[in-house]
Amino acid sequence: MMNKIPILAGIVGLLANLTVQAEIRTETVEYHQGDAVLEGYLAWDDSIEGKRPAVVIVHQWKGLTDYEKKRARMLAELGYVAFAADIYGKGVRAADAQEAGKLAGRYKQDLPLLRARVQAAVDFIEKNPLVQTGQVAAIGYCFGGTTVLELARSGADVKGVVSFHGGLGTALPAGKGEVKCKVLVLHGADDPYAPAAEVSALEEELRKAGADWQLILYGGAVHSFTDWNAGSDNSRGAAYNERADKRSWAAMQQFLDELF
Repeated sequence: MMNKIPILAGIVGLLANLTVQAEIRTETVEYHQGDAVLEGYLAWDDSIEGKRPAVVIVHQWKGLTDYEKKRARMLAELGYVAFAADIYGKGVRAADAQEAGKLAGRYKQDLPLLRARVQAAVDFIEKNPLVQTGQVAAIGYCFGGTTVLELARSGADVKGVVSFHGGLGTALPAGKGEVKCKVLVLHGADDPYAPAAEVSALEEELRKAGADWQLILYGGAVHSFTDWNAGSDNSRGAAYNERADKRSWAAMQQFLDELF
């Protein structure tokens, strides 16, 4: 019986260690861009001590939803401070695709405002006491992918950006030397909303800008290939693709490892 006591104590200790290995904390927070009140979602692993890099996540065209919040928690599990940004404003969320199109269109037609909104998220998270100074990246999905590319074009002082199936065109292309961060574009090879001509135009833009950029095309993937709520019918132009989702997430992780 005496020999069992150390064994039981060891088991209890092991279970206790497992309990504290990952304590993902989340918080809904208000921040501002000018007079606009924005509402983002913060996630971090409270079991990690000290400062760490941060990743801003920019939402799809309906606004900040449970999808982006889930991605934020996934990034927190990887050890980052994750901040799901709000481009549209507190309480402004699209009820359907028609409303989403109008909301996204407003910002795509006003790129200085779009850039200011995403920069506000970067500025906010950089002040977080858990975040290492100058160690911020940004990722985005669909509309969010478009947004983080605009962040890069603006010459923002971030380490890098990752676009997942984002729109690639712009009315304000980057000039030589203006893209100061690294760029990773993860794109569906069959995406009808950003076809080959748009991909080629982005390549040429980044090449002329002298940017450090990468582009990965996923065969058989259309728009929204990472969104598990998008269905599986490629003929609709937007559909989930599990293989492309997993591969793109792995590519993002490798990219962030390189940045930080």
